[in-house]
Amino acid sequence: MKYIVFILFTVMTNAAAQLMLKQGMMSLGPISFEGTNPLLKLLQIVFSPWVFLGLCTFVISMASHLYVLSKVELSFAYPFLSLAYVAVAIFAYFIFREDLNAWRIAGIAFICVGTVLIAQSGRGHDNQTASIDPDKISSSEIVR
Repeated sequence: MKYIVFILFTVMTNAAAQLMLKQGMMSLGPISFEGTNPLLKLLQIVFSPWVFLGLCTFVISMASHLYVLSKVELSFAYPFLSLAYVAVAIFAYFIFREDLNAWRIAGIAFICVGTVLIAQSGRGHDNQTASIDPDKISSSEIVR
């Protein structure tokens, strides 16, 4: 549980990146590749301010996630990324006025309950790392 701050940082930067990408695509308007070089159009999209900032934020999120994966079990860390959906849905409701109906709220509640259950399962596993102790590898495991 001592890495929960890094896990939540990963979640929030992931959600922030999604929101920035949405803002960027809204500012570009409908995308069409008609009558233009697709590579130039792709570069125009990637280097528009909001999209570029969103992609950079994704890189930060991924770096944080890699750090987390070096410290905790994948089966513990990865489900927390579902909280990014929760954050995106809530922020999209307030920022972009997207629909947040009863079905989505119920889904968000299920995600939150599931994440709490997963978090509880991680207690006592703080010292788990992704490293392999070379002294504990037998020759039969190397042959496989």
